Formats: sequence, C-alpha cells, structure tokens
Amino acid sequence: MTGQSLAFYFDAAACSGCRTCQVACKDHHTLTLGLRWRRVYEITSGDWTRRGAAWVADVSAFNLSIGCNHCDRPICLEGCPTGAIRKREDGIVLIDGHKCVGCRYCSWACPYGAPQYDPQQGCMTKCTFCAERLDQEQLPICVAACPLRALDFSPREALENKHGPIVHISPLPPADRTDPSLVISAHRDAARTCELPADIVKVTKS
Repeated sequence: MTGQSLAFYFDAAACSGCRTCQVACKDHHTLTLGLRWRRVYEITSGDWTRRGAAWVADVSAFNLSIGCNHCDRPICLEGCPTGAIRKREDGIVLIDGHKCVGCRYCSWACPYGAPQYDPQQGCMTKCTFCAERLDQEQLPICVAACPLRALDFSPREALENKHGPIVHISPLPPADRTDPSLVISAHRDAARTCELPADIVKVTKS
C-alpha cells in the first residue's frame, strides 16, 4: 500500500511561518476554540560563542508545518478500542465520530499530537487530508492556501523519488515509530539542531 498512499510534502526552506495553512484549515473545517488540525512550529536554537574578547550569538530558526501524517503504520488506529479509526485505500486515516467514545487513547498513542478531543462533539477529531476535497479533485485546503508553495501532496512513492526518502527531522519523533507519510525538504539548520543540547533548542507553537 505504501506506494499508493498519499503523503504530504513540506519544504522547510520555503516556509516563512505565516501560518496561512493553519488558519485556512481551521476556517475551512470550522474548528472550535483550541482545535488545530494543522500546526506551525517555530524551531529556534543557539548560544553565545567566545571569539577573542567578544561573545558572538550563534542562532538559527526555521518552521515546521505539521498535521496528521496519515502514517503507513498508524498507531492511533492500533490503539483505538472501538474501531472508530480506519485507513482508506489511498492511505488517508479517518475517525468515525459516531463510533468514537472520546477515550483519547489515540491521542496518547500518537507521537505527533494529531488526534484532538472536541468537547462540543464529544469525540476525537483530526486532519482528514481534506478527503472531501480530494474526492472532488480539489487540493487539500492547507496546500491550496500556502502562499509560498511550501506545502504539497502526491502519492508517497512519487514524493520519495523526487525529494528523497523520509528521514528524521528534529524535533519530530523518529520516523520508524509510525512510518509517517510526510516527506520534508529539511531546512539547512535542521541537522545542526539535532546535534545541539536540548536545553538550547526551543519549540514554539502558536
């Protein structure tokens, strides 16, 4: 199924952190207060370096736009006790609100924080890959809204052939935990961030 599964593509070097994707997703799906199916994180790191008699700031910053990664091995599905989570033939992972009892097991299992509880509906919700738009041959709303074209989607195999295989990008969890359908062109500072001590790497979500 991997070759036929849809995947998101994110170009970290192109992202300005404008959060248009995040706002478009929230608006299109009429998400209630506190729900963010797509989130933009600002990753900052740095320290002071002594150069002769002077101290020089050595800092870096980049953004990551993350939704549900519709993983090839979705552990949210594996942990759901009611069978409310299913995976379509195209790899899209969906939650059936009629079967969901809001136990939050999927949220605890997901290392990306994708499933989120909606108190108004009394069930878990998450990014649907805009399946209803795809079925009408339209782009996912986050992809359509991005002004810098930092987001895209395609069959996973095509994205991996074009941009390279899925790799671990700090501060995301190791890819081998769930095999996410997310291909990232890393920012030039991403590798450096992986090597820095955790206490000088800051992750900001807004």
